[in-house]
Amino acid sequence: MASFVLIPGAGGMAWYWHRVVPLLQRANHEAIAVDLPGDDERAGLDAYADAVVGAIGTRADVVLVAQSLGGFTAPLVCARVPVRKLVFVNAMIPLPGETAGEWWGNTGAVRARADAAGRGGYSVDFDVTTYFLHDVPETVLRGAPRPREEVGASFDQPCRFHAWPHIPIRVLAGADDRFFPLSFQREVARARLDAEVHVMRGGHLVALSNHDELAARLLAFEQSAPADDVRRGVR
Repeated sequence: MASFVLIPGAGGMAWYWHRVVPLLQRANHEAIAVDLPGDDERAGLDAYADAVVGAIGTRADVVLVAQSLGGFTAPLVCARVPVRKLVFVNAMIPLPGETAGEWWGNTGAVRARADAAGRGGYSVDFDVTTYFLHDVPETVLRGAPRPREEVGASFDQPCRFHAWPHIPIRVLAGADDRFFPLSFQREVARARLDAEVHVMRGGHLVALSNHDELAARLLAFEQSAPADDVRRGVR
């Protein structure tokens, strides 16, 4: 039995994973969605890593899954506790010492989003409905708790790690992600991990819009041979 430890993106709400957790449990695995203090002005990446490390405890068979901003917490966790496999889901993939605030300019994320909006015929100006909720079922949104705002401390704190661990790493991207367009995610994954992107249906909040396929992808990765995925550090 593996322990899937699920890191949310900005705001830090464990609820984001609520449709995926039962599917992993149904497959006889443990699934732990970690709640992060994204709305605490005193908290930052170190506090997020503390929360995830605390949730892992003494578990040894851990598959760490990081969504969006959660990609900046993942390497800090890997540096502190044993992790067997790592999965990025529409994630920000950092360089050692980079801040999440710097990541946008360093990767060209804003330009890539604007270019994709021009091609797709939707507004370049960000709003939650257009960029996050466009493919999330209305029934899911009706049951959603009030969202939490990411207050900013996590964007200013450097991601202090030396290199990615030599474990299997998989990058999953939603084909319909408007916030981090697929072509952009491919460029970042190739440049920073020398990794190919595994494409699935869904937008940025794919755990809400296409939870069935996401859970299936996570389960397949858990069972895959190490040679099937990246086992190298940052280039």
